[in-house]
Amino acid sequence: QVRLVESGGGLVQAGGSLRLSCAASGRTFSSYAMGWFRQAPGKEREFVAAISMSGGTTYYVNSVKGRFTISRDNAKNTVYLQMNSLKFEDTAVYYCSEVVGTPATTHVGSWGQGTQVTVSS
Repeated sequence: QVRLVESGGGLVQAGGSLRLSCAASGRTFSSYAMGWFRQAPGKEREFVAAISMSGGTTYYVNSVKGRFTISRDNAKNTVYLQMNSLKFEDTAVYYCSEVVGTPATTHVGSWGQGTQVTVSS
């Protein structure tokens, strides 16, 4: 398990961009596939994007394909989510976590505290 701290959220107009960061503590960060999830008010937490241990494989929910890019820097123990062409529907609290599965869309371990993304229409 690792401790995760999300950051980079904020208020942005529709069509704008944000880059989220998830900083992980621990000596084995590179051993985990990592993913981003989001939860809007009144909705279930949903999978957004995942990246393999080495960063060579990514997977996205259909609603963000072509707009969001997940990446990681194992030397910095950090995973990123670059969000472009943001829509009002992207408004949510964004969380990162370890993920498993094929594709790796299933949360395991602990969540970070989340970071709020608010997109104005």
